[in-house]
Amino acid sequence: MNTIVRDDPTMIEAVEARQATVYPVILCGGSGKRLWPVSRHDCPKQFQRITSRRSLIQDTVLRARDVLGLGAPIILCNEEHRFLVSDHMKEVGIEPLAIVCEPVSRNTGAAMAAAAAILKEQDPNGVMLAMPSDHFIGNGPAFREAFERARLAADCGFLVTFGIEPTRPETGYGYIEQGGSISGAPHVSSIARFVEKPTAVEAEELLSRGGYLWNSGMFVLPVSVLLKEFEHLAPEIHAASLEAVEKASSVDGGITLSRAAFSKAPDLSIDVAIMEPTQKAAVVRADIDWSDIGTWPAVRRMRAPDADGNVIEGNAVTEDVSNCLIQANGRLIAAVGLQDLVIVDTEDATLISAADRTVSVDRLVGKMRLSGLSAADKHVQVIRPWGTFQTVEQGDGFQVKHIVVKPGQELSLQMHHHRAEHWIVVGGTGRITRDGVSELMHENQAIHIPLGATHRLENPGKIPLHLIEVQVGSYLGEDDIVRFDDRYGRA
Repeated sequence: MNTIVRDDPTMIEAVEARQATVYPVILCGGSGKRLWPVSRHDCPKQFQRITSRRSLIQDTVLRARDVLGLGAPIILCNEEHRFLVSDHMKEVGIEPLAIVCEPVSRNTGAAMAAAAAILKEQDPNGVMLAMPSDHFIGNGPAFREAFERARLAADCGFLVTFGIEPTRPETGYGYIEQGGSISGAPHVSSIARFVEKPTAVEAEELLSRGGYLWNSGMFVLPVSVLLKEFEHLAPEIHAASLEAVEKASSVDGGITLSRAAFSKAPDLSIDVAIMEPTQKAAVVRADIDWSDIGTWPAVRRMRAPDADGNVIEGNAVTEDVSNCLIQANGRLIAAVGLQDLVIVDTEDATLISAADRTVSVDRLVGKMRLSGLSAADKHVQVIRPWGTFQTVEQGDGFQVKHIVVKPGQELSLQMHHHRAEHWIVVGGTGRITRDGVSELMHENQAIHIPLGATHRLENPGKIPLHLIEVQVGSYLGEDDIVRFDDRYGRA
């Protein structure tokens, strides 16, 4: 393994001369169940505006560009979130190098192997900066300094992870025990061992012992070295990911990995598959005001409390309430005589939890799924590639929806077996095709779509199309759709 002798100017100049291009790789496959009800499967926390007016994924890609000066990112996401990623990138003027869609979830090991395989085709000597899409970093200059130190070690063949100085005995993070220093790479050390998420007693012991860092899940990785380590240490992941890239398909601006090939990859994290067994692992200490925003108490710690220790957002009134997080969304929350609680209200669901029990929210979501509650995974406003829809009212045999179609977008050419629809345009201009006949419709115009009619809705205008849809029929489920043509590649 190459190392840098810090006092050897010739070696330092040689390393600087061969310094490789760094490519941001944004991992966007998480579900963020512990931040339910704001984070749900159809629009998880990385697409939510939790720490700023931008979403977490927007902050992440802008951090790579504005803080680190890096180019266009590769973004890996769940297949059904491809259009969310595209929309969020367009909002902040980012054109990704690629949006890579994972057809099945296979953890960070297979995702990063696939990203490395894609980058190898473009730049075999490149380096990946792999970052989760849902982290907060408050100290940009310190992050850049840590990145440059990690990059120096990566140029010498190390696989470098960012370690965070612990500030409390946290049980929700993994820990890294620092090994010996690496000559020529300040604040970068070898890794003695990884420690899985500890118990409270173990976390206290690690903190008092010193020499341990939180495992942040961020990495600087030479592409060629990483792929060789996958081939040697995790050959099944290596083979499946390479095949998934080789047999990938391109649809509407995204690269979809081969489902059959990607499904063969073992479901392992990059830490377990590579970083723990490799002899090339290193860690850079990064004091960057970091949080993975994994729980509601983590969100509370990022916001300034009032005199009673409360963090309150939205329409809330309290009496004798202390050390609580209260987040309201429209409706008034009135609270009396409470302490150490988390209360989060959304349009269709409310979470009430003891502050020290929010790590169990994901199990609560699991129970809701078993009970068939759609609120476990879906928001009231449902996001589609073409826009959104929201159910306004429903009853026995009828349903009323508010549909918004983005400019230049269109729904699939489709028909329904069990329902008829009545459309009323309330804003913008729509082009409606019904049984092969198209016509333009404007505000306050309506059209009836009989049961069994082939139809399509388009927005040819420059502003969003707003439509009220009244469905009437014996079955009103979303799966009563027969698609004949769809620009987004949906079956």
